[in-house]
Amino acid sequence: MSMTAKRAIRVLCVDDSALIRKLVTEIVNNEDDMEMVATAPDPLVARELIKQHNPDVLTLDVEMPRMDGLDFLGKLMRLRPMPVIMLSSLTERGSDITLQALELGAVDFVTKPKLDLSRGLVESGHEIVEKIRGAARATLRRPTSRPAGAQPLVAPRVSSEKLFIVGASTGGTEAIREFLEPMPADAPAILITQHMPGGFTASFAKRMDSLCRIQVKEAEHGERVLPGRAYIAPGGEQHLRLARSGANYVVALEAGPPVNRHRPSVDVLFESAAKHAGRNAIGILMTGMGKDGAQGLLQMREAGAATLAQDEASCVVFGMPREAIAIGAAQAVVPIDDMSRQALALLSGPESRALRI
Repeated sequence: MSMTAKRAIRVLCVDDSALIRKLVTEIVNNEDDMEMVATAPDPLVARELIKQHNPDVLTLDVEMPRMDGLDFLGKLMRLRPMPVIMLSSLTERGSDITLQALELGAVDFVTKPKLDLSRGLVESGHEIVEKIRGAARATLRRPTSRPAGAQPLVAPRVSSEKLFIVGASTGGTEAIREFLEPMPADAPAILITQHMPGGFTASFAKRMDSLCRIQVKEAEHGERVLPGRAYIAPGGEQHLRLARSGANYVVALEAGPPVNRHRPSVDVLFESAAKHAGRNAIGILMTGMGKDGAQGLLQMREAGAATLAQDEASCVVFGMPREAIAIGAAQAVVPIDDMSRQALALLSGPESRALRI
């Protein structure tokens, strides 16, 4: 590497499986811009290696021996915060633990294949290295929670035609939580596309439902879109679209190729909202890598919708919002802890749409 080249991203892999440590090491060391500086079979060994090697990114197995992975992650985020990517199993327990890890401050996760581990992990190599690159650039955010007894926001009396349309990726699970928790029970309907593999969105929706005053569920094809409910796109195989059935909004789940390398895609949801809701929708683009959602948000704005993008300071990864802002898709740029208030304020009438970047 030349003297002018950027320093390689230093990675430490923590996993009790020797095979996984070997495969992840090969995947990382095949890239010119990163290197595996050490591997550890458990968190206790990892603790010493972190002190020794000072890695930029840690990959961490969800279920670990000698010390629970969540306990280790919690201690790490308090004492030596650093970007962490979880290696998660595609099970209900694995998805629940992964969501808890994201709440504790993990940046992202990669799912381990159920079958043919070696081949499956190698095929996930591109995803692993892209997420390591994203994590190396990520802004670490301390976990937040609303004070006990905090009063919900108040939604102005508006037509049931009003909708919030939300897209997010890396860092989005916590951003979505911060957006949904303050929402009153009578908030307009909310449709959400969060980049997430199949098997995780059901657990995510259940977790959000337990924390929020509105009802939160995984979206189902053909169901009516109602106020006071949030509908999360099922991960993996289908895109979420807004559709019409007579006078009602309905959910449409459609198979199709990935858009911007994602299925479900934020652009697909936003474009359907531009077509079927127009100025009755408010588009919100949150933290995430890449550009998914930027063009769709622009279409929403051109159709008369109000549009918001999360600000850089509160994003884990300021990729998708940056792309939207750059093309003029965002009417305003808002910190995540004020996003729900700003979105509700936009329901009040045209005068509230004077917001600008």
